[in-house]
Amino acid sequence: MNTRKLYYEDPHLTEFDAEVLSCESVSGGFALVLDQTAFYPEGGGQPTDLGVINDIPISFVREKDGVIIHLAEQPLPAGTKVHGRIDAGRRRDLTSQHSGEHIVSGLICRRFSCDNVGFHISDDGVTIDFNAQIGWEDLLPIEEEANRLIREDLPVRCYFPGAEELAATDYRSKKALSGEVRLVEFPQADLCACCGTHVVRTGEIGLIKLLSCEPHRGGVRIRMLCGARALHYVRTVCEENRKVSALLSAKEDATGAAAARVLKELAQRKVRMAAMETAWTEGRAQAFAGRGNVLLREENMDPDSTRRLTSELMKTCGGFAGVLSDCGEDGIRYAFGMEGGDLKALTVSLNAAFSGRGGGKPDFVQGTLHGSLHEITQQLRGSIPQLIVE
Repeated sequence: MNTRKLYYEDPHLTEFDAEVLSCESVSGGFALVLDQTAFYPEGGGQPTDLGVINDIPISFVREKDGVIIHLAEQPLPAGTKVHGRIDAGRRRDLTSQHSGEHIVSGLICRRFSCDNVGFHISDDGVTIDFNAQIGWEDLLPIEEEANRLIREDLPVRCYFPGAEELAATDYRSKKALSGEVRLVEFPQADLCACCGTHVVRTGEIGLIKLLSCEPHRGGVRIRMLCGARALHYVRTVCEENRKVSALLSAKEDATGAAAARVLKELAQRKVRMAAMETAWTEGRAQAFAGRGNVLLREENMDPDSTRRLTSELMKTCGGFAGVLSDCGEDGIRYAFGMEGGDLKALTVSLNAAFSGRGGGKPDFVQGTLHGSLHEITQQLRGSIPQLIVE
């Protein structure tokens, strides 16, 4: 006997009474079948409802051949009268996401003569796939139109048409359907075959926010949020923009231009700093021309700067060239070089003694060590004869 689907009769229903028809032990718990239920089973891109039956947690719900099966943590004997309660907040959220998807998909399919070929609701939001090339700018009027329909608070119709009416109806569907078909109609936006839960009026959705549009399998994948999720996103982005506005001393509606200006200034300064660093590196290395084995100790040099200073020192000193840079919690960066030398054994011993990582070619190695700068220097003094340390 098919389960009576109370979620179709009243999508706002969150509590109900029922009778247990069967209970079987299965992997992960017990499979409960009731004579009627308000729990929506996973399907059509919409996740399952969660909640309790007689205060026993229900972790998953699925449908098989018209029968709704609830996965419960504890058994309930057949014939037991039960009271079910679904997670109302989760239901409202999923219903809002699914309903918003219908409006957006209907508008896009109509405007671009394409198909919705994929739909999924997750914790990160809603994704919809279309088999058409659509740009972000194309979606801005879609978002505006979708939110206009929400503001108009239009009635949503969910119904099972007869065979003749169905045959004469032009509706969206991802695949050919037979038998009983449930249609969901969003006025001015969409008429689609769907088994999910939906709002009674478009105003219940609250807000639709499109987030991204990326190429996907020859078409595009659109990510969006609806309802409370969309409001939370807008609040979060506005708060982050407010912080950026304060940091850049810019109006909140002009942070993009201010950020672009700062990035341009930083790029110009990086060019000047690179030239200054090159001059400093060459001068620092030249000061040790012909000195033999040399180890320089610097502070807070990045890996590239450490490598460049060592390379310049190799050209001038005439022996072992090494740089140690103390970078605090990031450890002590090293770069060692020696024309025609083999630094493999030195690198292995230092990495082992000071929890280091690194390596390279026989004549040039670099990496990071963790320990005392003094102790590392002392070990190098013991390995490199007549080492000049500065």
